[in-house]
Amino acid sequence: MTTEWYRGQGYDFTITSTTQLDQKYTPGRNVFEEISRVVDDIFTTYITRPGIRQPLFAQYCDGRRVSCPNWMSQWGSKDLGDRGFAAIDILRRFYGSDIYLQQAEQVAGIPLSWPGTPLQTGSSGQYVRVIQEQLNRIGDNFPAIPKLRVDGVFGPATREAVETFQHIFHMPSDGIVNFATWYRISHIYVAVTRKAAGLPRH
Repeated sequence: MTTEWYRGQGYDFTITSTTQLDQKYTPGRNVFEEISRVVDDIFTTYITRPGIRQPLFAQYCDGRRVSCPNWMSQWGSKDLGDRGFAAIDILRRFYGSDIYLQQAEQVAGIPLSWPGTPLQTGSSGQYVRVIQEQLNRIGDNFPAIPKLRVDGVFGPATREAVETFQHIFHMPSDGIVNFATWYRISHIYVAVTRKAAGLPRH
């Protein structure tokens, strides 16, 4: 059972690996590229209703072997999708017509959320500065990553540091900070700074 993965990324919770409560990540398992892209697209999106600030607790069951009143039905939602319903319309069929999708401003446990567009040669600004600072700190633990001047300009040196990071952590080494690279850098940064601070890592 993989229970320490989230702790290792700087989060203060574990997972149970029972589908009654959550899902688990199993290293080495097959991953479908289409699913990965969808997860990247909706990672910071949640369901809510007018008048509430927190995400809606949206439960579901399979809808065939188990009946789940007021929950989403896995096979029922598939049937609606096959009939051409859009994702938001499917959700509204199960959770009510007043629900809507909200974008999180910041994902808990991550210093700064994905800026929404890839950072690459020619980019500049606050988000580039964040990446430069985080890569510099990660470089204390992984000396192959070259140190950067924190100037908020994505030049050749920053591209080289990103490529080196991607290579070390087995990612496509294109030197572009896309969604996946941004959060991988953030996770490693959180992990190394917690370790350096001597914080408990259960």
